[in-house]
Amino acid sequence: MDYSVIAEAYSRIEETRKRLEMTEILVELFSKVKDDSDLLRRIVYLTQGQLSPDYQSMVLGVANKLALKAISRGSGVSPETIENWWIETGDLGFVAERAMANKTQTSLFSEPLTVNRVFDSLMNMAMKEGSGSQKTKQDIFANLFHDSSPHEAKYIARMLSGKLRLGIADMTIIDALAQTFGTEKERVEIAYNKYPALGQIAYVLSEKGLDGLDEIKIDPGVPLKAMLCERLSSLPDIIDKLGKCSFEYKYDGLRIQAHIWSDPRVGQVVELYTRQLENVTAQFPDVIEVLKASFNKTEGILDGECVPIDINTGQMLPFQEVSHRRGRKTELAKAIEDYPVSVFFFDCLFLNEEELINLPYTTRREKLASCLDISDRVFISHSLITDDPDKAEDFFQQSLSDGCEGIIAKSISDDSPYKAGSRGWQWVKFKRDYKSELDDTVDLAIIGGFAGRGRRAGTYGALLMATYNHETDTFESVTKLGSGFNDEMLASFSSMLDEHKVKKIPVRVESKMIPDYWFEPVVVMEVKGAEITLSPIHTCGLDEIRKGNGLAIRFPRFIGMREDKGPEDATTTEEMVSLYNLQLKRLE
Repeated sequence: MDYSVIAEAYSRIEETRKRLEMTEILVELFSKVKDDSDLLRRIVYLTQGQLSPDYQSMVLGVANKLALKAISRGSGVSPETIENWWIETGDLGFVAERAMANKTQTSLFSEPLTVNRVFDSLMNMAMKEGSGSQKTKQDIFANLFHDSSPHEAKYIARMLSGKLRLGIADMTIIDALAQTFGTEKERVEIAYNKYPALGQIAYVLSEKGLDGLDEIKIDPGVPLKAMLCERLSSLPDIIDKLGKCSFEYKYDGLRIQAHIWSDPRVGQVVELYTRQLENVTAQFPDVIEVLKASFNKTEGILDGECVPIDINTGQMLPFQEVSHRRGRKTELAKAIEDYPVSVFFFDCLFLNEEELINLPYTTRREKLASCLDISDRVFISHSLITDDPDKAEDFFQQSLSDGCEGIIAKSISDDSPYKAGSRGWQWVKFKRDYKSELDDTVDLAIIGGFAGRGRRAGTYGALLMATYNHETDTFESVTKLGSGFNDEMLASFSSMLDEHKVKKIPVRVESKMIPDYWFEPVVVMEVKGAEITLSPIHTCGLDEIRKGNGLAIRFPRFIGMREDKGPEDATTTEEMVSLYNLQLKRLE
């Protein structure tokens, strides 16, 4: 297939904000190659703006300056002109498109620009490392541009920048694959939550049809989507909902999945993944060593939390402390010494070739206890099985005094599987914030920014925040956040947010409020609010409580960054509606 077919589809997608139209365009594209499994796999990954699943961390590693030089070489347009266009637009794709439309360099020799050629070239670039790699990447990039049309150059350049800017989320691709192969979206989504590699899911559908989805198995080294919680406002409400259940500490750490298996070449392998499917193994070599010593089976997948510990008192510290380790490629030894962590596991998803996710929670807990030798760094989460609200309250208070942020209640019924990627009433969280009448902590995605005034001039004075609507796969505005930031934070926002800045409202954003700047929903912040109110200007839960009104957080205050969460992990619109109803109930 010529790459121009993909570029034409992407161009049509950019022209609409309607998810149904986007899905239809993808179905049309996927249907053209549904019988070519490898080509379909590649097209799905390209449409995600990547070359491989998230957990493989395959990055192109091309700096903007290098890309601009390659665009100049491939088009013949002067470097100065290219630089000016870049300053003007800030979009590598627009620069490449404009350069190829004004191309001055021609040649009698060119190669067809096929999907396979583009994919292989990009993969070749991603694999290049070490001395001379940047020059090689520039050569590959320039050759692609030389043979591309303006539209093709636009999307190739955006691939290099890591921002395809189509507004297509994984759920839209899942919907398109389901329609292409004639099945329900939920069936594809279940397979994806167990094995989150959309290209591979597409490959299996092409090779084996719908029955192939049932053959997809859990595999150590491939992280599952994490199971999530609902929330309730009181322990009696939780017991009314679940009956006798297991209450566990809710640790304020970094959610991790530990994957352990044996490789005949190197022996025991341990890898750690976050809930965003990021491989963070290199940041926790100390955890790897203690896990190798504690795990007493051949292979397994364990769900847990890395929790920072005060080296002087042994007490647990807030999540923000463990975040100091993340991204520190230098001085890692000092970071390990300054920010030691312990690991608390609470679930076992796979053990010695046996999938456990469909087994009851109590069985999985027994399996977890059987595979770990407890040490001073590796623990099984503290738990209490009861239906007595007073005992649950005592356990909750003990969790707070031990440094946790609350507890989680888990169903112990015979029907209590691990629902990867799902949020349901099998698990219910209860935090100290819910005990005060109008004081809730939520995680919100940044979708816009307002220019600062006075002391904040030259930076962002406030941010437009949003919840995530899973049903519509959109982000809905819920508050304008301007409190809780110090001057250092405000100064850092420009470098943190500018790379996500776009000229018009992002496709997946629903907002009546118009900020000075729009951002793709990528960055997530933890926010504490005093009250949830009805609002005619915010779109969170629009029309669900009252016609023409959404929900808004009154008196919001910044609490901290949530680097461990992706935008789809933000507090959902459904949760906000639930919190509003709980607030009304408390006031009755």
